[in-house]
Amino acid sequence: MAFSSIKPQRSLVEEVCQRIASEIRDEIAGGDGWLPPERDLALKLGVSRPVIREATKRLELQGLLEVRHGVGTKVVDKLHKPLNGSLALLIPDDKERLRQLMQVRFMIEPENARLAAVHATTTQIRQLKAALKKLEEADAYDAAVDADMAFHRELAIASGNQIAALLLHSLSDLMQIGLTRGYSRVSTTNAVREHAAILTAIEKRDAAAAAKAMREHLSTAELDLALPKTKKAR
Repeated sequence: MAFSSIKPQRSLVEEVCQRIASEIRDEIAGGDGWLPPERDLALKLGVSRPVIREATKRLELQGLLEVRHGVGTKVVDKLHKPLNGSLALLIPDDKERLRQLMQVRFMIEPENARLAAVHATTTQIRQLKAALKKLEEADAYDAAVDADMAFHRELAIASGNQIAALLLHSLSDLMQIGLTRGYSRVSTTNAVREHAAILTAIEKRDAAAAAKAMREHLSTAELDLALPKTKKAR
């Protein structure tokens, strides 16, 4: 006898999660909508209220919904939050988290810049220019942090790779800590010049130059953090 493997079926809760997520993507894009009341949603989907409750709880943990007791369930864009919340537990030492963050940025961001030089639209280049202008005009380091993060976020989006953009967004809280540390020690002069070099390469559609400019920028950012050397294991 020849037996074929049985494909496991998704649970009802998983089906409802997929359906709600799909509706959010299609109709409530932008992250400022609200789900129908629990009773109405259960009737529309033909499932029980406990199933709806469990599904919304899962989607809340994933950062797609936010349950506001006594008010309703709001659609949010916090898909990055689960990773951000885990980093402090995984790596308790602040400086070690920043050191490992820089390693990850070297892995991801030069490729983001290379892809952006290939795929960036006119609108995305305009948004990168706006972020650079805000950095040029920043008169306090908190404003510089916001502008710097905006540039890297827009560049990740311009890469055309949604996973890369979400991954960078998932590191945003830690990036903010690192940039705050850096800008509390140095001015925006180097960052402005280096962001401009990255943007120029992207506008020229020079992928290799964009990646090289990003690596140089990250090297400067790493120096600005002034992290102590890692002790070598004996």
